[in-house]
Amino acid sequence: MTLILVVISLVVFAFLAVREAPLWQWGLAAVVIGLLAGIDFTPTGAAYGLGFGSWLLLVFGAILLLLAIAPLRKAVLTTPVYGAVKTILPKVSRTEQEALDAGTVGWDAELFSGRPDWDKLTTIRPLTLTAEEQAFLDGPTAVACQMLDDWDIRHNRADLSPEIWQFFKDNGFLGMLIAKEHGGLGFSAQAQSMIVSKIASRSVAAGITVMVPNSLGPGELLEKYGTPAQKDKYLHRLANGQEVPCFALTGVHSGSDAGGMRDYGTVTKGLYNGQEVLGVRLSFDKRYITLAPVATLVGLAFILKDPDNHLGRGDTIGITLALVPHDHPGMDIGRRHFPSRQAFMNGPVRGRDVFIPMEFLIGGTDYAGQGWRMLMECLSTGRAISLPAIGTTSLKQTLRTTSAYARVRRQFGIPVGLMEGVAEPLGEMVKRAYSFEAARRLTASMVDEGQRPAVIAGLLKYTTTEAMRDSMDDAFDIQGGRAIQDGPGNYLFGGYMAIPVAITVEGANILTRTLMTFAQGVLRAHPYLLKEVQAAQNPDRKAGLDAFDTAFGGHTKFMLRNIVASFLHGLTNGAFASAPNDGPMAGWYRKLHRYSQAYALVADWTTVVLGGALKSKQKISGRMADLLGDLYLMSATLKRFDEEGRIAEDKEVVEAIMQDRIASMEKIFGEIFDNFPNPVFAWAMRILCFPLGRHAKRASDSINYRFVRAVLKPGAFRDRLTTGVYVTNDPNDVTGVLEDALIKVTEAEEIETRFIRAARKGIIERRLDRDPFVDAVEAGVLNDNEAGIMRAADEATERVVMVDDFDKDVLKQTPPRVAAE
Repeated sequence: MTLILVVISLVVFAFLAVREAPLWQWGLAAVVIGLLAGIDFTPTGAAYGLGFGSWLLLVFGAILLLLAIAPLRKAVLTTPVYGAVKTILPKVSRTEQEALDAGTVGWDAELFSGRPDWDKLTTIRPLTLTAEEQAFLDGPTAVACQMLDDWDIRHNRADLSPEIWQFFKDNGFLGMLIAKEHGGLGFSAQAQSMIVSKIASRSVAAGITVMVPNSLGPGELLEKYGTPAQKDKYLHRLANGQEVPCFALTGVHSGSDAGGMRDYGTVTKGLYNGQEVLGVRLSFDKRYITLAPVATLVGLAFILKDPDNHLGRGDTIGITLALVPHDHPGMDIGRRHFPSRQAFMNGPVRGRDVFIPMEFLIGGTDYAGQGWRMLMECLSTGRAISLPAIGTTSLKQTLRTTSAYARVRRQFGIPVGLMEGVAEPLGEMVKRAYSFEAARRLTASMVDEGQRPAVIAGLLKYTTTEAMRDSMDDAFDIQGGRAIQDGPGNYLFGGYMAIPVAITVEGANILTRTLMTFAQGVLRAHPYLLKEVQAAQNPDRKAGLDAFDTAFGGHTKFMLRNIVASFLHGLTNGAFASAPNDGPMAGWYRKLHRYSQAYALVADWTTVVLGGALKSKQKISGRMADLLGDLYLMSATLKRFDEEGRIAEDKEVVEAIMQDRIASMEKIFGEIFDNFPNPVFAWAMRILCFPLGRHAKRASDSINYRFVRAVLKPGAFRDRLTTGVYVTNDPNDVTGVLEDALIKVTEAEEIETRFIRAARKGIIERRLDRDPFVDAVEAGVLNDNEAGIMRAADEATERVVMVDDFDKDVLKQTPPRVAAE
């Protein structure tokens, strides 16, 4: 009977925890079970009596019932906890608070909750373009891609050609986000992302040139915050390319740390157009500003001071944004950086004691001091579009070129792509291309629905660009000498050189991963933590205590539910977790739910236990960010598979992605437990999340090999994996030569098999001093038509494997003269 009561107690308490029941229900349950424990249910029917265990339950239940009375609970429990928490929880600075307020949470909050609402994923619209957007992608974008010559851009000019610059301006590429009412294209985030992707598949420099004005730039800031006069004056000119914008945020002493900014402006009076007006006297030193050398309109971020209180807000106004013409007196602009020898324009912007009128402040004086919030709101959307587009197209482009090369290039008588050693990295390239394209389109759709997914944007930026680095390394490993010999025929080297730029800009990956993603993500997406922090920092102690009591109660229920749900899902491997449908991926959705629940518990405990030390425990924070990245990529991958009609040919790829991500997560969870500073909590998390241990394995070699063989052939599978990149079959084009050869080699496959068999038997020989196809016809191995097909395939292969060479003096360049700074 005792065992039965213990089981009943555990079931009841588990039920209450999963339901996140109120305190009085816990108290009532404890009292009822305590009373039941005093009954003797044996046949002898002994007298009723309360044992020690019964009394413990009754006392515990009574305490819980008393604590359910709010005034009593606040007096004896919440007040001391509130005081302790004030010293434990991380402090949120003004800039951090503005960053938190700027973005929105959506699917990331569901992953942090441990109990994802699948409707919030499945109802996000699939990849959608208007007829106008599709026509622009198929028309002007394709024409621009045909015009782009990456070798000429990065080697001969170190700039785009005048023709492509003018084409971009004339066709509105620099004003895609500006509304039609102001002369822009008014395109969706999805369209902007796809256009940038397609252009970047031909030239990273061209992709960045188009990306920047449509990401964090004056156009978006003016659209959202500009005064009517500023909009009328500039938006039309930005839309049609009459103005080229840049935005100067990063300074010599401030990168990811905006609080370290030393660019200051002081409200004062000065002369403008011959009249004394109220304005700002600025001193600034900015660097790494893309488009600065050619910009005609410069956005500036600086800290504004008002010592004479002209604006009536005291001495310190805060970070403020201004829009300054490049030829305004005192502006020092036009010099150039050379980041990783990339051809996109990038340079410093400087000024000392530059006077600007108040009309230059974006949004006027009403928005003075709100610059950081303005920037974060724009960055949370722009970052979701820009570098994920560049990174994803690199993943797809390297896969497309490498798969063609791996089929065309032969070693030891077989295509190199069929060698297991080559197939292994090629398989990783396939999985990256599918999953990151899924994440790119999902995130762009979120933006189009009005979300500002700040955490997801930062997460996707660093994961995509790191995947870009991995796939480029794999491409170089597979293509070997063909990849490292730079020249007009090298289709990889420009992207390879751009990788350090991609992982550095818009927040260096090393800081985005280890410092920002989880630290900000847990505050944004945790259902109670930010409320507790805000309550703890509330200067009104009574209001703060009331708010903390509500948040702390909710957090306690959340923690109890996490304990029970994580343990149960761990025991059953997610068998009873939820899924949005009963399709072929239902089991993987349940696994995603199971690992989301484990993540919710570990994220919650990590934050509570580490508190303000979380920022210094950056290796744990980085691993938590990696886990969130795996969960997000799994979500996007499953959603893409369902939205594309559950194509059978893609099923093994999707399942391999899921297996790999789960194996990755289990490994990362283990590293967190092994390095957690509190061994008791580490042990508890290990038991609750993985009561049966961690046993996940990556996808098998045989599964990976099957879809590698499939991608070595022209067809729908290969096209889906590389959707959105510029493709041509022109044998005179830098990548068209690969497509042409792949088609011809595939058409000759059966003939080639007979030809190689004859060569191995010694019937014919491959020699430079003889025509093997004539010999094959004479030997009866091939007929004339088959010899023609083989000859076409052989010539196409020859064009693919050739590399550029130069006269010995042609690469000499006069060293650029650099003036002393």
